[in-house]
Amino acid sequence: MDEQLEKMVKQVQDGAKYRFIHPDLIENIARNELKKGRSWKDTVKAIRNKLHQVGSAYQPQGIDYERLYSEMKSLPQDIHNPEVRRFLIQTMGNHASTRERLQILDQFFLETLSSLSPIDSILDVACGLNPLALAWMPVTSSIQLIVCDIYVDQIEFLNAFFEHFNIHGKAFCCDLTQQVPQEKAQLGLVLKTIPCLEQIDKNIGAKILQDLPCQNLLVSFPAVSLSGKKKGMRQFYSEHFQTLLHNTGWNVSTFSFPNEQAFLIKK
Repeated sequence: MDEQLEKMVKQVQDGAKYRFIHPDLIENIARNELKKGRSWKDTVKAIRNKLHQVGSAYQPQGIDYERLYSEMKSLPQDIHNPEVRRFLIQTMGNHASTRERLQILDQFFLETLSSLSPIDSILDVACGLNPLALAWMPVTSSIQLIVCDIYVDQIEFLNAFFEHFNIHGKAFCCDLTQQVPQEKAQLGLVLKTIPCLEQIDKNIGAKILQDLPCQNLLVSFPAVSLSGKKKGMRQFYSEHFQTLLHNTGWNVSTFSFPNEQAFLIKK
């Protein structure tokens, strides 16, 4: 990394909201923004704006993972225990993407994944706190779970979650705009991810769907904005999804929920 780029990345990370974001992603965005020839201040602002659209808009208050880890350590090790479920629901409420799904959690995964049940391996990209919904998924008791996201502190918490509840899981940081994970799984989860990544690379959607090494993909898009407005998003993203599938010949099932439009792809 050259000196100017390194200095830019460090300045972006000085903002509390961006401190724990995977440095590779910041570097990638910074490299592109520096080419545009704006002032230093405007470039920092532009990078942070992109990072906001991709991640921090979904957790504007930040998440206190140390407190959550402390609470989790005192819980039983069975994720189906009622006390544990309460903790998981409460924790998922810290992230907008999973919070929006809480009211339909009992039906979302059972409806969309019933044709694959029981599932023995999952690759969840840009996962957020979705791995905590494992207790609501139709999976085997020996489920293998591989997940990635852009937040270093979140990844550490998810690995601690896997360890505490004896889940065969692995969480790691990734910049999906640069590299799509190649760990094979029965099911790939791409939940409300593509619109965020398209803020960085408008062609990334089709690439991710093609490159993920999973025969089955559950892909979803938001049907309402973060502020709760519909804005024609369900129709817009349904049409956009069809363009991503152009000439693939894949089998697709559609599922509509109040805040989310989901598609199960069988390649």
